[in-house]
Amino acid sequence: MKLYFTGFLLFLSTIFVAEAQKTYVSSIQSFQKAYVKTHEVVQKKDKKYFKFFEPDAGFKVAANFIRITDSIGFIMKTSGKTPKKYFRYGVASFKIRDSSFKLTIYQGAELMQTTLYKNYLFVPFTDLTSGEESYGAGRYLDLEIDDIINHQMVLDFNKAYNPYCAYSDEYNCPIPPRENYLTIAITAGEKNFAKKIH
Repeated sequence: MKLYFTGFLLFLSTIFVAEAQKTYVSSIQSFQKAYVKTHEVVQKKDKKYFKFFEPDAGFKVAANFIRITDSIGFIMKTSGKTPKKYFRYGVASFKIRDSSFKLTIYQGAELMQTTLYKNYLFVPFTDLTSGEESYGAGRYLDLEIDDIINHQMVLDFNKAYNPYCAYSDEYNCPIPPRENYLTIAITAGEKNFAKKIH
């Protein structure tokens, strides 16, 4: 009887995990549809060229956060000629497939002065898909200060997106610093745009 009950609990657990995964995949697909629909650069006729990796809950990771006090800041390289100043806000440490990684989280000097974006955090990164399946100059994640609770946060790479430079040469996009080069293939989030830039 006890063995039967244990097997039943395992069965229920499997169903619960499967349903949770299904719900998560659906939420990411909805996120992607909204992202495409509201994109400010790509026109309606070209929206069919957006491509994404299949949603994968394994790339939604819990991270430990360590705050950095940076009162000086630095100039982050960009794809254009206009410099952009950023401050290091902190470091997120996490694991993917039993390997440990770190990403530095930044605040933009200009955005910090605005009411709407003063709590905005910026996570640019490259990985082993960059220049292959995903945009060569890296991808971005967006966060807010309120997403960090008790030195913990979640990084969902299924929401990683391309900078505007992936669709047009007219933009001045920050290039991920070397400290944010990940030595793993992040097969999640946005892929290369399927139309060439003129």
